[in-house]
Amino acid sequence: MQKPSSPSFDRRQIWIVATIVCCCLLTLLITPFVGITFFGISDVLPLFQPGSVQTLNASIFISMRVPRVLLAFFAGAGLALSGLVYQTLFRNPLATPYTLGISGGASLGAALCVISGVNFVIAGFDAQTIFAFSGAMVAIAIVYSIARFNKSFSVMTLLLAGVALNFFFSSIILFIQYIGNFTDSIRIMRWLMGGVETVGYQSLTTLIPVTLVSTLVILCLTRELNLLSIGEDIAATRGASVSRLKITLFLVTSLQIGTTVALCGPIGFIGMMAPHIARILVGPDHKVLSYTSLLIGGSFLVLCDTLARTLIAPAEMPVGIITALLGGPFFLWLLLSGRARQH
Repeated sequence: MQKPSSPSFDRRQIWIVATIVCCCLLTLLITPFVGITFFGISDVLPLFQPGSVQTLNASIFISMRVPRVLLAFFAGAGLALSGLVYQTLFRNPLATPYTLGISGGASLGAALCVISGVNFVIAGFDAQTIFAFSGAMVAIAIVYSIARFNKSFSVMTLLLAGVALNFFFSSIILFIQYIGNFTDSIRIMRWLMGGVETVGYQSLTTLIPVTLVSTLVILCLTRELNLLSIGEDIAATRGASVSRLKITLFLVTSLQIGTTVALCGPIGFIGMMAPHIARILVGPDHKVLSYTSLLIGGSFLVLCDTLARTLIAPAEMPVGIITALLGGPFFLWLLLSGRARQH
């Protein structure tokens, strides 16, 4: 695997990327404090004094706000980069990270866990998270097997298999909700809305390594992604092993999406919106577009989660509702403006 190529920025892109980086850093620094009624010097000092008794605000900040913001950022960054890869792989600007049925498999796993009443914890992860991840892996295995059965690993086969699996899994989930009791149905519905609520850093120890590895692999393949965006035949004539490239991208993004959905639920539209916003700002070159997409995706989900937990405070709203409220109009604008056809 080649080393990540240095992105070739022009002067306009340098300013845009620098602005995005600054906004991203400000978002990460400010949002953990949003919603804490008072955070003064008496709250800050115990954070740097070993053995001192932390105030309630300091405990909330360290054990809930910071990990929640970081979880939202890495989840959003991973979904955005995976969405960019899918839009390139399928040459379809409306493709999302959930196109291949991975979220459907994870959702079915979570629903089966709820309806069965299983309750256990392994390595800090509860049964619902483990079931969801297992469901995502089963979906990946099914789609991969179907695609490999045709030997050519056609993206059209991947797409059709993913759509069919999504419908199939959705129908089973509806059946489970129908036969389940009211409490189980509400729990399933709540999980399907997505969320980044977390206490402690256990989820981050899983998500961050997966996100970093998948990001590194994708950044190493930005040249090939540029070629794929033009066409598979051109990519092949330029020396790219198209079949191996598609398999690598499929496996890496699937692992990223499966892990993210298992930990956060199926948070929609991030993977579709962030790459398009980045493409409008910096253009279609993946050497720049990939970096921009992950920064925008991470920051955007952090802002959406901040809005979700403060909009109807002291109650909290699932962040998936916010992303859907923003993503729906964005999707329509994309269609009506003609940008879906331009890319």
